[in-house]
Amino acid sequence: MFLDSTGRAYSLMAHSLPSARGQGEPLTGRINPPSGATFAGLMVTNPDEKYLLATDAGYGFVGTASDLISKNRNGKSVVTIPKGARLLPPVTIPRREQTLYLAAVSNEGRMLVFPLEQLPELARGKGNKIISIPSARVQNREEFVVALSVFGEADQLEIRAGKRKLGLRFGDLEHYLGERGRRGHKLPRGLQRVDGIDVIAAAGTDEPAAGDNNSE
Repeated sequence: MFLDSTGRAYSLMAHSLPSARGQGEPLTGRINPPSGATFAGLMVTNPDEKYLLATDAGYGFVGTASDLISKNRNGKSVVTIPKGARLLPPVTIPRREQTLYLAAVSNEGRMLVFPLEQLPELARGKGNKIISIPSARVQNREEFVVALSVFGEADQLEIRAGKRKLGLRFGDLEHYLGERGRRGHKLPRGLQRVDGIDVIAAAGTDEPAAGDNNSE
């Protein structure tokens, strides 16, 4: 499955793609994205897998892969993108029995952590507010989300900022825990220009937790 910068989703059978080395074949030979659109996400998935779909305006929702499937060359509209915002790469939601949490970080170094269950499951739309960012600041590209991560209480977050890294266990996140849609709190100085969040999964989990999947 592919997501483009306008929020449309397209699906192809993985086995139908070229298997030899090289650049492969142009996607536009199989699908018809809008003029000027770029690709913003890729998922190799089963229909029952769930993903966090969000924009850097700080809005998002949990979607199921089956709702993204489209046999239409023009794809289907899935994510509504606010003015001035950009689609973020999808984040895989791990299959866990335990409570999952969502961490969101803005380019100003603000981080908010809250239970993922506070975010709705939708087939399409804009979603709900993940972290509060004034719309005018998003439109002017002054403030926006740079990283999202889904993890469990037993996992460890690793914040990457340039050459610096900060490991945070769940007990270290109390300062950043809050309700969905709040502003969050600033990370320590020197770690506020975040490049991404990695998740170090706890030993014994069936599958790894999901990092921010940042493709930029």
